[in-house]
Amino acid sequence: MKHWLGVVCREHVERGRRLGIAQLGHGRRPPLARLSAGDWLVYYSPRTRLRDGEPLQAFTALAEVADETIWQADEGDFKPHRRRVHYRPTTDAPIAGLRHALHLTAEPNWGYQLRRGLIELTEGDFALIRAAMTGPTREEPFAHDRT
Repeated sequence: MKHWLGVVCREHVERGRRLGIAQLGHGRRPPLARLSAGDWLVYYSPRTRLRDGEPLQAFTALAEVADETIWQADEGDFKPHRRRVHYRPTTDAPIAGLRHALHLTAEPNWGYQLRRGLIELTEGDFALIRAAMTGPTREEPFAHDRT
């Protein structure tokens, strides 16, 4: 199992959530082919919309890859490749609150790597991002709940 970070504007993430699909790299097949069933995909949205959106800089969705099937949708002039994923309930997690703790952001000019559109996350980074998006799990109670 691997953990991936896909860079997609929030508007496209929300469309994917409604359809239960993952789409990366403007519908290109190669990024999707790097994913395997059971892998986790975190979406990072630099902006709310692709070209004219407001800056967002937040993790906006979390999904598990459902199977190995990649298909090509037909939307007229646009024929994007897609994969089926299972989205989990989350809230947005601004990257600013996590930057100090992530391996992803440890190097100067860390943002350049996001231009690739899909990068592998370390297990530790995935755990931090997932916790920020979903809150504490039953195994990790709130600090005030500990006795």
